[in-house]
Amino acid sequence: MNINLTMLGQLIAFVMFVLFCMRYVWPPLTEVMRARQKAISDGLENASKAEQQLLQANESASNELEAAKREASELIAQARSRANQIVDEAKEQAKEEAQRIIDGAQDSIDQEINRARETLRARVSELAVEGAEKILNESVDRSAHEAMLSKLSQSL
Repeated sequence: MNINLTMLGQLIAFVMFVLFCMRYVWPPLTEVMRARQKAISDGLENASKAEQQLLQANESASNELEAAKREASELIAQARSRANQIVDEAKEQAKEEAQRIIDGAQDSIDQEINRARETLRARVSELAVEGAEKILNESVDRSAHEAMLSKLSQSL
């Protein structure tokens, strides 16, 4: 066997193998690699977009949270203000009610004092008439002395 002929045969077989691979094997392999590369790049791009969206969502959520906190603190301040206002109104109403009660009690006391004076005047008049009757041992005309006793009770 001749080494040159063997080398030439191997060269022809190798060239045919390379041509066969270039024609039938490489195109599907490169297509699969391109598809895989495209899928990876799309995945990385989607991941980048998702990361950006996540950052935006986090920022939006923190802004919303801050706004909610501000609104809550405003509501709490309004509630405290309203509570203080209600307490002040209740105190004012209580003072007015207490004054009305005191005024009513004072009027009642004044009426009782006047009734007691009238009762005392009437009783003093009766005692005076009874005392005069006992002193005189005779009946005193009540109608004649009634005017005199009423003047006396007016002066008391």
